[in-house]
Amino acid sequence: MGAALRSMYANSKYEEVREEWEEDYSPQRFSYKALYKATKGFKESELLGTEANGTVYRGKLSSNAQIAIKKVSLDAEQDTKHLVSQIVGIGKLRHKNLVQLLGYCRRKGELLLVYDYMPYGNLDDFLFNEEKPKLSWSQRFHIIKGVASALLYLHEQIVLHRDVKAANVLLDEDLNGRLDFGLAIFGTNRNPMLGSVGYIAPELIITGMPTTKADVYSFGALLLEFACGRMFIEYPGKPEEFNLISWVCQCSKRGNLVGARDARLEGDYVSKEMEMVLKLGLLCAQYNPEDRPSMSQVVSYLEGNDVLPEMPPDTPGISIPTPYHEVLA
Repeated sequence: MGAALRSMYANSKYEEVREEWEEDYSPQRFSYKALYKATKGFKESELLGTEANGTVYRGKLSSNAQIAIKKVSLDAEQDTKHLVSQIVGIGKLRHKNLVQLLGYCRRKGELLLVYDYMPYGNLDDFLFNEEKPKLSWSQRFHIIKGVASALLYLHEQIVLHRDVKAANVLLDEDLNGRLDFGLAIFGTNRNPMLGSVGYIAPELIITGMPTTKADVYSFGALLLEFACGRMFIEYPGKPEEFNLISWVCQCSKRGNLVGARDARLEGDYVSKEMEMVLKLGLLCAQYNPEDRPSMSQVVSYLEGNDVLPEMPPDTPGISIPTPYHEVLA
């Protein structure tokens, strides 16, 4: 009797949902049992954090490979077949500055995504959390170039990211920046705005149609955050500090562009690089998508293979974005 009960409990504990159409995705499929054991039963001690769309755990497979597992609840109306197809497609992308999506597992009402483990967490914590040690300018510039390279690779593969932001840049053991897809993997069912408030390109609010130039806008916001150590849009704030575009332009008009930099850097920065990153951030975050550079051009600027065009702070198109709480009201 006891043995039978243990067997029933074991079977239900590791129960999964598998459908015939998933046979083609077997190489990308992890067993729930393997993930359960890797996380010691999803123990609290293995919890890395809670996100808007689920919880993330650290795990170690029987091969000793370290992984991160994101547990996400699925909506009843979600197109699971399309979602799994999208996950497998993303898993086939290969770039040294992308967080590798290794595979998935599915249970009733729940999806588990398996990634490479990133020991230093996300960039958000390092840029905006006073308790974390600050990143040096050389580290920031290295991360910037890595993320730009990853985004260019995605665009070359005809893939849009749709949610470029500091929280979706993870840091590996060598402090290389790795771009993660975050919420964008779930498409419009979970995120109708196709991005995060504050990083969304202005035209997306009207059209809802993501483009490479919308990704470039978000990357511009990220560039300004790298340089300034502040969030792209802050609430509350002084009128001239409502967003980083305004703040950087004000500093530029006063003849002190690099004065917009993160004060925590003190003198630890290369003036020409800082100036270039601030100007490139403004160029990428222009209101008109046609005025923004491509990611190919962005990488060329960052690598020093091309010279940024002159762009005074009062250039038409460099303006204060409409407050998002007003747009969405």
